[in-house]
Amino acid sequence: MEKKKRVSSVPERARDVNSKEIFKNHRLCSQFLRDNVDIPQLKQVQPEDIEDVSERYQAYFGVEFETDTVKKIRLKDESGKPVAVPLYMISLIEHKSGVDHDIMMQLLRYMVCIWHEYAKEMEREKKGISRRKDFQYPPILPIVYYEGSGRWTASRYLRDRIQLSDVFGRYVPDFWYEVVRIHNYSNEELLDRRNEMSLIMLLNKLQSPEEFHEFRKAPPEKLADALRNADSHILELIEDVMYSLMMKMNIPVDEANEYVKAIGGNQMGYLFENMEKIDIQEERRKVAEERKRGEEARKQTEEARKQTEEARKQAEEERKRTEEAKRRTEEEKNRADKAEKQLAAAENIRQESEYKVYIASCKEFRCTKEDTVRRFICKFGKRLSEEEVEAEKIVNRYWDEV
Repeated sequence: MEKKKRVSSVPERARDVNSKEIFKNHRLCSQFLRDNVDIPQLKQVQPEDIEDVSERYQAYFGVEFETDTVKKIRLKDESGKPVAVPLYMISLIEHKSGVDHDIMMQLLRYMVCIWHEYAKEMEREKKGISRRKDFQYPPILPIVYYEGSGRWTASRYLRDRIQLSDVFGRYVPDFWYEVVRIHNYSNEELLDRRNEMSLIMLLNKLQSPEEFHEFRKAPPEKLADALRNADSHILELIEDVMYSLMMKMNIPVDEANEYVKAIGGNQMGYLFENMEKIDIQEERRKVAEERKRGEEARKQTEEARKQTEEARKQAEEERKRTEEAKRRTEEEKNRADKAEKQLAAAENIRQESEYKVYIASCKEFRCTKEDTVRRFICKFGKRLSEEEVEAEKIVNRYWDEV
């Protein structure tokens, strides 16, 4: 392995690192799987256990694979012995701050094609094998690697993208995909891993000068440990990530080049000692503008409150002019309260009826009580404060009645 004792030559231009290039490095990919996927068989995965097979599927998807990768992984059991069944991993790279809600369908297309190609490969070795009862397809691990700072709000169940899935659920293929969102991890968690992939994830988390300043407080020995065994290619990737970050922080190009050279010169741990020239004036200007707009909004709100208060006083004086008007107002209020209670009671009856009809429908389709609870959550979850608990109580309450 080529060690990192070298001097970088950093082009004087901003460079964004494609995450596919990161995952293409099997050392980084193996670190990512060991640290971020809770599957025991992946806790021992090594770079030599990973094979990139993305090109095999380009004929199916063309340009889609410019940002996505498919890996074939040789699994090992807990004793370290190889397992005969391979694991395929689909990684979808999401840089956008927004969320792609149709990503589930993209994953499904990939999975079907991988299984189709696997069957063809097995058929070439032994004709007719895929039609045998004991033939099984390999597992596939779908992962979305999400660098956006916002929450991942897309559903992770296919059934949520299918109309009438609450009725036709048994006919809908369903699966779950993993989302690795880098902003779910604290700086300390990533630094404690002390490896290159987690350092890249940490750098990609930084979105503001304030976050960058906080990062500069990282213990130098942990940063040094993260790069202790990095090869030349990984160092270049980290240099590119760091350089792009510095451009976003408005650091002058000459200074950025000098700082990035410290990575290749085995000085990562002390990289930030003299980085006091980060330009945060633009951020301060934006904060000042926001404060000014907030103050103007506050004044407008205060003026509106005063006008409202004056109108309320006038209305109060008008009410006091006549006892009859006050009495009529009270009567109207009582009638409104009564109508509201009646409406609430009717709504409760309607909801109970709707729940019973739905539970009866599920029983008619021979759903188990457990299936009915899950479908009930999908159908009525937005009404329930504690979805699973309330859904189970409601189903139990009406199960024997319908």
